[in-house]
Amino acid sequence: MTENMETETRGTDGVETEAAETADSEQKGRQERKKPALPGQNRFGRGFLAGMLTAAVLLVAITGGSSLLSKVFGGSFASDSVSVREVNNKLNDINALVEEYYLYDDEIDKDALIEGIYSGYVAALGDLYTEYYDAEETKAMMEDDSGEFSGIGASILRNAQTGKFTITEVYEGSPADKAGIQAGDVLYQVDGHLTDGESSDTVLFWTKGETGTEVVIQVIRDGETMEFTVTRDVIEEHTVEYEMKDGQTGYIYVEKFADVTYEQFKTALEDLESQGMTGLVIDLRGNPGGNFNTVTDMLRLILPEGVIVSVKDKYGNTEEETCDGENEFAKPLAVLVDGRSASASEIFSAAVQDYGIGTIVGQTTYGKGVVQQIIGMGDGTSLKVTIAEYYTPSGNSIIGTGVQPDVEVEYVYDENNPKADNQLEAALEAVRAE
Repeated sequence: MTENMETETRGTDGVETEAAETADSEQKGRQERKKPALPGQNRFGRGFLAGMLTAAVLLVAITGGSSLLSKVFGGSFASDSVSVREVNNKLNDINALVEEYYLYDDEIDKDALIEGIYSGYVAALGDLYTEYYDAEETKAMMEDDSGEFSGIGASILRNAQTGKFTITEVYEGSPADKAGIQAGDVLYQVDGHLTDGESSDTVLFWTKGETGTEVVIQVIRDGETMEFTVTRDVIEEHTVEYEMKDGQTGYIYVEKFADVTYEQFKTALEDLESQGMTGLVIDLRGNPGGNFNTVTDMLRLILPEGVIVSVKDKYGNTEEETCDGENEFAKPLAVLVDGRSASASEIFSAAVQDYGIGTIVGQTTYGKGVVQQIIGMGDGTSLKVTIAEYYTPSGNSIIGTGVQPDVEVEYVYDENNPKADNQLEAALEAVRAE
């Protein structure tokens, strides 16, 4: 199973922060990231903004949409009161009106109209998490959910006011690192394209590409323009960060639950243990979710014996993920969450809370307790469908309610000390007090 919730920003290789745009959010200055998932597997879906259904259905008629509807949807498309024939006739009428009156018919993208009828049909279901993905979106999901991608291996930060991108991190041993790009460089051009004022997705598109292909990167360093030719390669995304805090309290930040996250989390735990960790804070703030298998495997590294999570489908069938308890975490533990902690983050924090092995600190989580299935359509596109609800170890549903923190702490931005984090301090205090 895999899962993902959409957040707001994306970076050169999938890791980027819109710093100025998030300055007034509940966690001012913290990074927000978004990523996708593998078709043919279960996942907790990302948010979908549907709003263009009417326009999509209207315009698709220009491409012969009526026959397309019959072929794609068949008899099941008709409701109890409207037949397929009536739908086709109405589309033909709309088509005639568009052909006669629509001013910009020479600008119509017919491929986009065809895709629009698929996405519009699915959007009309009215489910926030059921969504159609075209081929490009599906490819991005597969790449993102795996945590591996073909790129240059550098993270960037965009200032929304100036439109300029700064390289904030260069992965060790990555193509960017080997080429000589450094953290702090201002990303000026990508293959001759000026980055100033561009969107994050646009810059992301320019920098990523097939493994083995080259991309020319121009940066500004200390007022000097420098050019690097970088050969793209497969990069493993850094989804886990960790360090030892004062008092030998370990700290692990989990950005999302991708395929690669389990091994990174396991390595972090083992390294902190080897350093003499006496307690641990796991930070899931802003974590939109990720792979179902990843979060359950990670929980097997800390939970006692018992049920991790159960999933019930429309037919009443229930499946349980369980833990043998062999790796139960016996030291003081706190899990940090907020309103943007969703799906897999909620499975994680709810399990910790239900078993009483740690303290949940922060704010109530998002409240997404449903599971989606990603189904490949055979042509590179995919469909994500809500198929089940999930329940915490104690049998509770968190739909619409989320996970309530044991210690509620609202994030307060300190203008005099932007790096201050009162929620983290509260979590560290909770661990040290045990």
